[in-house]
Amino acid sequence: MLEIIRIHNELLGTYGDNGNAEVLKFRAGLREIKARVIDVSYLDPLPRGGDIYLLGGAEDAAQLLSLTALRKGSILARAANKGAVVLAVCAGFQIVGTTYRTRDQEFEGLGLLDVTTAPGDGRLVGDIAIKSPFFAEPMTGFENHSSVTTLGEGVPPFGTVIAGNGNGVAGLDGAMSNNVFGTYLHGPVLARNPEFADLMLERALGEAISSVDDELADQYAKWRRAVIK
Repeated sequence: MLEIIRIHNELLGTYGDNGNAEVLKFRAGLREIKARVIDVSYLDPLPRGGDIYLLGGAEDAAQLLSLTALRKGSILARAANKGAVVLAVCAGFQIVGTTYRTRDQEFEGLGLLDVTTAPGDGRLVGDIAIKSPFFAEPMTGFENHSSVTTLGEGVPPFGTVIAGNGNGVAGLDGAMSNNVFGTYLHGPVLARNPEFADLMLERALGEAISSVDDELADQYAKWRRAVIK
């Protein structure tokens, strides 16, 4: 049973990123791979044996509350070190970095990715397209944040920006390390880019998966790429 852990959806569900879990379960089911989504409240301990962990976007207060809960026991970092797949979007991306600053304070992140985040000069809102080394076609999403994220030395971005802002610096979006992926792409990103969902499933299973016929998802991804210039 593939276990998909949706982390603190009551806090990190502001921008619909909870849909990423449903996409993963659905595309696993197309291949007759058994999968279940486990929702974990910030009041409950994080399961240690998850295969995929998902974090979404949030406002500042909810982001800090989630980070405080996730610090307990370093469970997410331990799972990532054992090879679990982690997708962290927007506030989640900042949480798994080394530090992030608000206008008033600086907070230590979980340290899964060597990135630092600080307030920017304005809000970055709108459609975004990036080119990721994993895929032949551009990826699309929607960004809504006011932060600038800087990568540590040698940290690869998740993609280079074609349209939009991403990290807000150097024309890059996100970061990655082994099976940990950070990005500013809402959408949900896996609904708009089903090939990314398949990559995550392959990483979680440790093997290649078969292609599937999901014409509607493919058409939607193609349409989103066409409308973002």
